[in-house]
Amino acid sequence: MITAKMVKVLRERTGSGMMDCKKALTESEGDMDKAVEILRERGLAAVAKKAGRIAAEGLVGSYIHGDGRIGVLVEVNIETDFAAKNEAFKTFVRDIAMHIAASKPEYIAREEVPTDRIEKEKEILKTQALNEGKPEKIIDKMVEGRIDKYFKEICLLEQPWIKDPDKTIQQLLNEKIAAIGENINIRRFVRYERGEGIEKKEEDFAQEVAKQMGN
Repeated sequence: MITAKMVKVLRERTGSGMMDCKKALTESEGDMDKAVEILRERGLAAVAKKAGRIAAEGLVGSYIHGDGRIGVLVEVNIETDFAAKNEAFKTFVRDIAMHIAASKPEYIAREEVPTDRIEKEKEILKTQALNEGKPEKIIDKMVEGRIDKYFKEICLLEQPWIKDPDKTIQQLLNEKIAAIGENINIRRFVRYERGEGIEKKEEDFAQEVAKQMGN
């Protein structure tokens, strides 16, 4: 027998609608883990439909590396306040903040990368290929392949997830949309690294010593 308590537990675990939870539990004959899987499979098929829906609720998550050397703030949006309080969503936000700390993305998606930066990178890659002695007729194709690799290095959604490198952040995001049943959008982030952009004191000290030695 499917009880209201079971439906409540599944809803809190996945963020899915009450009737969807009840149907999944009925199909799984009360098996909670199987019901979660059923909701996930159905949700993946509906991810594209949810993509256009407005997500204005959500959380600003943070991650500070143990020694205080790296800090991240990330805003992740979702459709409803109820879903924003879901533990699965909160965990996802924390995971994204931790991933950003470790993988140093510069943009969320390749569409955000400035055109002039892409063109400059292509020129560098083309020069590298020529210096390697590659035939000119295949250089353009090589550059396109290498620029794709470049996007995977600097764009968050294309990076391999640090906890499971076999899936990208985009795939992880799609899974969470499917499981929770609402559109989710990683909107923006900022990553701080201690001392970044500051000339190190050791370098200043070395220069000072050199001057005193008359060099």
